[in-house]
Amino acid sequence: MPTHLTARRSPALSGRVRAPGDKSISHRALIFGALATGVTEIEGLLEGDDILATAGAIEAFGAKVERLGEGRWRITGQGGFKQPAGAIDCGNAGTGVRLLMGAAAGYPVTVTFDGDASLRKRPMKRVTGPLADMGARLDWQGVEDRLPVAVAGGCLSAIDYVQTVASAQIKSAILLAGINADGVTTVSEAEPSRDHTERMLRAFGVEIGVLPVGGGWRVSLQGGQALTGTAVAVPGDPSSAAFPLAAGLIVPGSEVTVEGVMLNPLRTGLFETWREMGADVTVSNRRMAGGEEVGDVTARHSALKGVVVPPERAASMIDEYPVLAATAAFAEGATVMRGIGEMRVKESDRIALMAAGLTACGVRVEEEPEGFTVFGGPVRGGATVTTHGDHRIAMSHLVLGIAADAVVAIDEAGMIATSFPGFVELMRGLGADIATSE
Repeated sequence: MPTHLTARRSPALSGRVRAPGDKSISHRALIFGALATGVTEIEGLLEGDDILATAGAIEAFGAKVERLGEGRWRITGQGGFKQPAGAIDCGNAGTGVRLLMGAAAGYPVTVTFDGDASLRKRPMKRVTGPLADMGARLDWQGVEDRLPVAVAGGCLSAIDYVQTVASAQIKSAILLAGINADGVTTVSEAEPSRDHTERMLRAFGVEIGVLPVGGGWRVSLQGGQALTGTAVAVPGDPSSAAFPLAAGLIVPGSEVTVEGVMLNPLRTGLFETWREMGADVTVSNRRMAGGEEVGDVTARHSALKGVVVPPERAASMIDEYPVLAATAAFAEGATVMRGIGEMRVKESDRIALMAAGLTACGVRVEEEPEGFTVFGGPVRGGATVTTHGDHRIAMSHLVLGIAADAVVAIDEAGMIATSFPGFVELMRGLGADIATSE
């Protein structure tokens, strides 16, 4: 992919496209397949850089990894992780490294986890803290709380962990460690985080309990259980589908359909928010794939109005706030997004970067410590946006640019392949004017 991309005001977009495989499901399918005994056949795997890093990691841990065709992979697990020959480089994959740490902690291995410059800036103690409480030993090899870190596993004891922030990554890491811990491991959440781990562990033969508690739930599993290889059909990623759908909402005359999108209610907060803004977003052909409901989602150009997004919805759309902010720029009035401080410790400080990019494009933004407000109106564009290597910042501003008055450019584009390989080609196929710049 070229280093620089520009987006220009485009004619009406139209067409039907397929969403890339869901990133969260893809990571888990590979890792669980490696932990299992026997063969796991995966269809629809996202083949982005983050997922390929996880595939390389599980191979280093002793699984046999075969690519059979586009999106078709076979994992032959050895019933757990073996000692790898060297460090595990997770690239830019925050989900990958945190889940792999949890899984590795349950085995008598000592392994150093590392990543690229962006991943080295992301906090890790939120995961390693609970793992240490279970008995894992940590050796920070640079700055504490940041990669690289060596994790020495085995001989774990179960814990009862109460989450203060709804995080599927933390919950999943603890549960994966709990599979090999002595006793019953529990994770309590006041607000439910995405439940892909719970659903998929059941598909691999693990008994897991989910008890509703207040507005959240308590998830528990007994240690000493074994995973058995299975077939996994990866549904389309709603986070990736958001970009062509957002373009359909803001470019006059457009109608865009993305097929096979996961409709897990813990992942569809953006669609709910768009509908509250007056968006014409409909779902057809609902069906099941990989234990998840999927459907074909259609977005038509709409007159949007600003809304206050309920903070409790954040867990179901934390990755979609950048593209929500881009669509909010074209809405009438203010769109208020609060309770999303988690965005500041993603691949970048996404609140700061979206605020800076939108401001450079002539959009009024008010930034707060735990959120920001976007005031809709004419979007001037005419700026080159700094992305700091964050794929969602890049794609959100390219979507903004195809409806702005003047060209919007991004300073680097290669990292888009971490989550959405083929993004530019897919958008061009719908009619978007996205081009390489020198």
